[in-house]
Amino acid sequence: MDSKSQGLGSGLLGVIIFSGSLPATRLAVSAFSPLFLSGARAVLAALLGLLMLLLLRQRRPQAADWPTLAVVALGVVLGFPLLSALALREISAAHATVFIALLPLATAAFAVLRGAARPRPRFWLYSVLGAATVAGFALLRDHSTSLRGDLLMLAAIVVCGLGYAEGARLTPRLGGWQVICWALLLASPLMLLLALLNWPQHGSVIRLPAWLGLIYVSLFSMLIGFVFWYRGLALGGVARISQLQLLQPFLALALAALLLGETIAPALLASCAAVLLCVVLAQRHA
Repeated sequence: MDSKSQGLGSGLLGVIIFSGSLPATRLAVSAFSPLFLSGARAVLAALLGLLMLLLLRQRRPQAADWPTLAVVALGVVLGFPLLSALALREISAAHATVFIALLPLATAAFAVLRGAARPRPRFWLYSVLGAATVAGFALLRDHSTSLRGDLLMLAAIVVCGLGYAEGARLTPRLGGWQVICWALLLASPLMLLLALLNWPQHGSVIRLPAWLGLIYVSLFSMLIGFVFWYRGLALGGVARISQLQLLQPFLALALAALLLGETIAPALLASCAAVLLCVVLAQRHA
């Protein structure tokens, strides 16, 4: 099997792992507070990341790398987990998936703002159309959803896109999975404090699905998924493998229906497809 095929398989596995993040978070917040969940998942992932760094004898980042790692930690270790957990207390995982479709655009936009790239005007046109589609869906949402939940999920996408873009700047020098490991370690003191201050008072009555959700987002969503994802990008090429991320919303919808029994309305699928079309067109003109 050549490197491109290996990259495709590894990248696809990473996307599949990330697709379970919202359903797993939905299970976990049924019993844990968003603050405890955000802190605990980061601490557990940081412990595994530290073990990987020590066993594989990775070199420490340079002094100039730490501010960028702090932005990565703010976006993908603290910001996205906390904001999405708060949102999923009020909206369904299926509803939140529509916002996930905006993540490639958010990442690309921050990469443009932080780099020297000058995309064509059509890039911004399709970006605005994608954002407008999500906004329209949120405004026309059913009565079981919450505007506050929508705004929290939108904020989660913005900070996650920033974290992805900043992490990509360090990847050529530190390596992909190493970036997330160092970001986790940098944030671990704050996240440990967050978990301890919000420790569940009645842990013995928490049901197994909530524990499984916590384990999944801690080990797979927070760390293992990044290992496969960045390996795929390295072997198959960023331009080619990054397109696999477009499958994530549909995989997440399927998991929300399968694991949580959530109803997937036709409007959800239509909105998701429209946003993904805008993403594809925007990336062609980036």
